Amino acid sequence: MNGTPLPSETPDYVRFNRANWDERVPAHAASPDYAVERFRSDPDFLSDVVCFDRPLLGPVEGLRGVHLQCHIGTDTISLARLGARMTGLDFSAPAVAAATELSEATAAGADFVQADVYDAADVLEPGSFDLVYTGIGALCWLPDVRRWADVVARLLTPGGRLFIREGHPMLWSLGDSRPDGLLVVEHPYRERLEPTVWDEDGTYVETDVEFEHTITHEWNHGIGDILTAVLDAGLTITSFVEHDSAPWDPLPGLTERDEDLQEWRLADRPWRVPFTYTLQAVRGAGA
Repeated sequence: MNGTPLPSETPDYVRFNRANWDERVPAHAASPDYAVERFRSDPDFLSDVVCFDRPLLGPVEGLRGVHLQCHIGTDTISLARLGARMTGLDFSAPAVAAATELSEATAAGADFVQADVYDAADVLEPGSFDLVYTGIGALCWLPDVRRWADVVARLLTPGGRLFIREGHPMLWSLGDSRPDGLLVVEHPYRERLEPTVWDEDGTYVETDVEFEHTITHEWNHGIGDILTAVLDAGLTITSFVEHDSAPWDPLPGLTERDEDLQEWRLADRPWRVPFTYTLQAVRGAGA
């Protein structure tokens, strides 16, 4: 599943990353970790990610929302089941097709659009969304967090809110698990011009599929980079919370699953490193 051909001027990082994501869509849709069949059979089912978000997210009923980098749409559909009028956007044509099919099969009423996240305010109606939602593992694919924040600000209606829960840059900076259990900073913490290039043949969900497109280009963005970008885009930060858990196993061999949270934490002194954070910000009436 290669999706729509990319224009010749498309940056290399988009080409590599989209090929990687396009290929993984069928495996993710079939994996028990995304629980697609549970969505089909249980009209009240919500993704674990959205369940974790709900206490900070609050009521979304009646809000017009857009989920940026929505992948196969399970979090988008979960928000729609909570009463929001949702649109999902992703650069992967197979992901958008899978999300659209699931929305139609479950009568969720969510719409999906294929576009690069940097083009979101050009293909969607700017200034019309009460909620811009972004989930785990989105910003690392973007070379410029300031450009992303500007897109968010353009999408939001005055008084509209950004809600993002994301992998913490401290977590992204750590190296692989070591036999001695030490946590070692190995990768960039702050945004750099050059990407970190990975060649990994797996994925983050349970699957036996062997992949061909294994190269990805990624960027870390420090907390200062992110907060400054949001502020400079004209948004007011209303909440910032760090969490010591993640919805996937980020450091195999050093973590254990917390069944109450339905997330993974360090087995030894989990307070040492934040795994994720939740950031909320609003667009002012005059922005």
